[in-house]
Amino acid sequence: MTTVVIRKDHDGSYKGFYCKGHAEYAKRGRPDILCAAVSALTIGTINSLEVLAGEQLIVTADEGTGFLKCDFKSVLQEKSGFLMDSMVFSLENLSREYGDKYLQIKFEEV
Repeated sequence: MTTVVIRKDHDGSYKGFYCKGHAEYAKRGRPDILCAAVSALTIGTINSLEVLAGEQLIVTADEGTGFLKCDFKSVLQEKSGFLMDSMVFSLENLSREYGDKYLQIKFEEV
């Protein structure tokens, strides 16, 4: 199962997020469409935050374990918050579509 944890402060501002695990939606040895979708959303958001919005990020990844962590160095701009809202919205839709047996979205106050 893949777990995505969205980190926010007590005011609801995004502080970062991390993903861990593999969805294991597909049979072993087959391409996993759910893992690919989660990767596309999270990595695409990281790239958009850096390149399009100019945000400064600290990114850590381990492809073998399915771990990806993104911390924000400062308070996000409004457009960056919208990018995060979009990522969260899409991930929650995937979790509803494929089931929380494979993908869980959690929120953590930091």
